[in-house]
Amino acid sequence: MELEFIRLLLFGLTGLLGLISSVCGIIVLVSAFQDEFLEGILCLFIPFYILYYGGWKFDHDKRALILVGWLGTIFIWFVILVIAAMINPHSIA
Repeated sequence: MELEFIRLLLFGLTGLLGLISSVCGIIVLVSAFQDEFLEGILCLFIPFYILYYGGWKFDHDKRALILVGWLGTIFIWFVILVIAAMINPHSIA
C-alpha cells in the first residue's frame, strides 16, 4: 500500500516536472525564432544548439527563472528516476 502511494506520487511529480520543462523549453524556442528565423531552425535541428542559445543568446526579463525551469527540472527528474530505481530496481528496464 505504501509503496504504491510512493510510485503514484513519483509518477505525478515527474509528469509535473516534464510539463514545466516543456513550457520553459518552448519559451526559449519561440524567443529564438523571434530573434532570427535561422536561430530557431538551428535550435530545432542542431543537437545542443538550443543549450548554447539558452545560455548565451537568450534575452528575457525572467531569463534565470526560465532556464532553471527548463534545465533544473530535467536534473530533478533524473534524480527522481534514480530514487525510483533504488526503491524497486526491477521497475526500470
